[in-house]
Amino acid sequence: MKILPIEKVRQGDSYTIENEPISDIDLMERAAQALKEWFISHISKDLIIKVFCGSGNNGGDGLALARLLNTSGYHVEACVLKSGQKLSPACQVNYDRLFKKSGVRIYDLTEEDDFPEISGEDIVVDAIFGSGLSRPVKGFPAGLIRHINKNNAVVIAVDVPSGLFCDETNSQNPGAIIEADVTLTFQFPKYAFLFAENFKYVGLWEVLPIGIHEDFIREVEVDNYLIELGDCRSIYKPRVKYAHKGHFGHALLVAGSYGKMGAAVLASKACLRAGAGLLTTHIPVRGYSVLQTAVPEAMVSIDTSECAFSGMIELSNFNAIGVGPGIGTKEETQKALKLLIQGAETSLLFDADAINILATNKTWLSFLPKHCIFTPHPKEFERLVGKSTSDFDRIQLQREFSFRYQSYIILKGAHTSISCPDGRCYFNSTGNPGMATGGSGDVLTGVILGLLAQYYHPKEASILGVYLHGLAGDIAMEKRGMESMIASDIMDNLGEAFLRIRG
Repeated sequence: MKILPIEKVRQGDSYTIENEPISDIDLMERAAQALKEWFISHISKDLIIKVFCGSGNNGGDGLALARLLNTSGYHVEACVLKSGQKLSPACQVNYDRLFKKSGVRIYDLTEEDDFPEISGEDIVVDAIFGSGLSRPVKGFPAGLIRHINKNNAVVIAVDVPSGLFCDETNSQNPGAIIEADVTLTFQFPKYAFLFAENFKYVGLWEVLPIGIHEDFIREVEVDNYLIELGDCRSIYKPRVKYAHKGHFGHALLVAGSYGKMGAAVLASKACLRAGAGLLTTHIPVRGYSVLQTAVPEAMVSIDTSECAFSGMIELSNFNAIGVGPGIGTKEETQKALKLLIQGAETSLLFDADAINILATNKTWLSFLPKHCIFTPHPKEFERLVGKSTSDFDRIQLQREFSFRYQSYIILKGAHTSISCPDGRCYFNSTGNPGMATGGSGDVLTGVILGLLAQYYHPKEASILGVYLHGLAGDIAMEKRGMESMIASDIMDNLGEAFLRIRG
């Protein structure tokens, strides 16, 4: 799914109005209908719904929703913020329509009025300011937003939380911002929804289709995408009847050290579960019995060192190479990683300690093959790329690194982001907080390596791997809950994740 900057969201509305064709007031009615259907599915009719509306088109959405909810049997009250500005034409039309409805109380709120009472049992709908906001919210509207935030009512934002900047950081936003529990956005997710710094404002969010013209959606060019099931189905390569293990590649995984053999086991199992035809895992001497017992399907390459990765490996037999889980950062390991990089003729997958080693030897980055993949968590990313002032700043650094080194960075977290050499970025839609557990990243490394072994392009392996990993975590959550989930649960559910992608 494409993630549009706000300027292009407005272009989509205009294109639809002109080419469907449909009037702006009818497009607003369509949006309100989508909101109403969500409320009917999620909100009890026993609750009082208080809709707070501004003077622009976002307020018009709220007024139209209030009318439709009233018609559907809800107890609705509408409060319209009037602080010297005229209502937009579409907002005025919906104000007049609502005014004619019996059973809906409308409060015109001015600076001379007290803010209305809000009960903890109420449902508050925020339709004060929309996505077109260009400056921080201050003054009387800011007071209303703070009044809503300090109450215990459930807050549902229409399109975007009022006061939130959608295309730039809010970490320096001095204005008031609604703290929504749920945000119901129209047609496209907003860029700001993908970052942890905005979670306290956005809450859980859902995209409601409102019929923006398909030609516009298909043709509009963007830099950001949300990975969905359909995207992965288009990437997935089904197996044919006469396939054999030679068709699915031979992966090399360099992993493990004394005390960290679990990382090698998890990544190895995940690589095989992801479909690699053959896997050789390179481990220190002391890890031999561990790996041969835990992963009998994997072949083993044994290092000369008892405890660490320390020497060169013959690479000619492998079409995919992953390095890093649990290898440590000893000096001998750093030298061995340099030799591995110099000898590799294919793109490499770097994780964990391999990233930490590169972070202290950044001159090596210039010698990497094109289309390498990095899978850092935020701290590893900071060591490799540098510190950032906000989530928006960090993702810009991520894009710049991918462009400079023609590589893919998979920055792990909620909505894991994948930056590409062409400047595009893909955000994952699967996964849950139960995956925040030791070893989860090792499983991700194994999944992506397994896909690379099957001749998926690094971009395809990154997108499909991240989605599969998150989907397996979601399936595990359904079975075990979040708190009890461990990395092995993610790996154990990869098969079901593949089945869901296959359909």
